[in-house]
Formats: sequence, C-alpha cells, structure tokens
Amino acid sequence: MALKPKPADAEIEDEAEDAEGKPAKPAKKKLPLKLIIIAAVSLLVLGGGGAAAYLFLGHSGDKPANAAVKPAIFVDLPDVLVNLSNAGSDRTQYLKVKIVLELPDPLLVAQIQPLMPRVMDAFQTYLRELRPTDLDGSAGLYRLKEELTRRVNAAVAPNRINAVLFKEIVIQ
Repeated sequence: MALKPKPADAEIEDEAEDAEGKPAKPAKKKLPLKLIIIAAVSLLVLGGGGAAAYLFLGHSGDKPANAAVKPAIFVDLPDVLVNLSNAGSDRTQYLKVKIVLELPDPLLVAQIQPLMPRVMDAFQTYLRELRPTDLDGSAGLYRLKEELTRRVNAAVAPNRINAVLFKEIVIQ
C-alpha cells in the first residue's frame, strides 16, 4: 500500500475542505531576531541619553535664574608658635602655623570673635602634644586639619565653620 501522489485536483479539494470545515491558520510572520535586538538597543540608547542629558546638563525648572552663590568668608587667626613634644630627644622642635577659618556666613564672624580665646586655647593644647612624626606627609597635615576643624566647631558650638585652612606651616 504505497502512497500515491494526489492529483492537483485533490489538493484543491483539500484546501477547500479546510476553508469549509476548519478555518485555515493564517501564516505567522516572525520578526527576525536581529530586528528585535536593534529595536531594544536603540530604545536603551535613547532612554539612557535622555536621562543623562536631564541629569548632567541640568534643567532650568529647578533653580531660579537669579540665585547667587554665597561667597565664603575667611577669618585670619593670630600665628601659633608651639614647641612639639619630644619623647627622649635632646633637640627641641617648634611648629609655626598661620591659620585661616572658612565660615559659611558673614554673620558668623561677629558671633565667633568673642570665642577666639577658647579657639586659640584648643589649638595650643592640641599642637603642643604633637610629635614631629605626626606631621609627616600630606596625610599628617590632613589629619591635623580635620582635628583642628573638629576642635574649632566644638569651641564655637552651636555655630559651625566649613574648614581650617593653612597659610603657612613651618617645623624647625
């Protein structure tokens, strides 16, 4: 029982039966994978570019055009000259520092001026305990700056300063 090929008339009848009995399935068009990938990548690029432009280039709706940046106020302190702690050394070493305080508000100058003796006392007490090795390198100076800022803020509380700046540092 070999299968015989159907004549052309039989194929036409089978198609008609499909149309009468069962509806023929429409041919599905598959989107090529490349087209889907290209669409997804372009969507990501456009979305990312728009987000980056919004965040980094800024937008004028948030900030008023006439908002001015407050300039920092600097207050010079008297020079500080102390002898450094010398554990077992015969030679006395001195530290001379010229310090400037950076204040966020000009009104703070009048509030801090009466407290300057307290600030200078905190500086003298701390600096006299330092060893020359405590001031080695930029890391030592950074620690010194941070500690002096902390001590000034404690002395002038509830007011706060932005930073302690060094004009000059000499170790002799």
